[in-house]
Amino acid sequence: MPINKILVVDDSPTERLALTELLTRNGYEVVTADSGEEAITKSKGERPDLILMDVVMPGMNGYQATRTISRDDATRHIPIIMCTSKGLETDKIWGMRQGAYDYLVKPVEHTELLARIKAIG
Repeated sequence: MPINKILVVDDSPTERLALTELLTRNGYEVVTADSGEEAITKSKGERPDLILMDVVMPGMNGYQATRTISRDDATRHIPIIMCTSKGLETDKIWGMRQGAYDYLVKPVEHTELLARIKAIG
């Protein structure tokens, strides 16, 4: 399945903007959310082909949102790449157990992120 639309979830406006600029420059349509709750709503309404999910956010964190999205019949097919500052091996294992497809530690290397997106598509 080709990746065209990507949902970027991050509570940092700077991080959302940086990822949005990178992705649109590379031909992707980008939708953003600034919370786990909004990510769940937009994953159902916008039907993205991929989600880039931050972990540390107020309210529902990225692990909780990933678990909810990956276990809902309407959204379970959407791959999720966690993009977070939480870089311990246990963080990565926990993220994958919640349903993440991949896990990148911030600051995210742009060429690596694009390569991983391309590998999914």
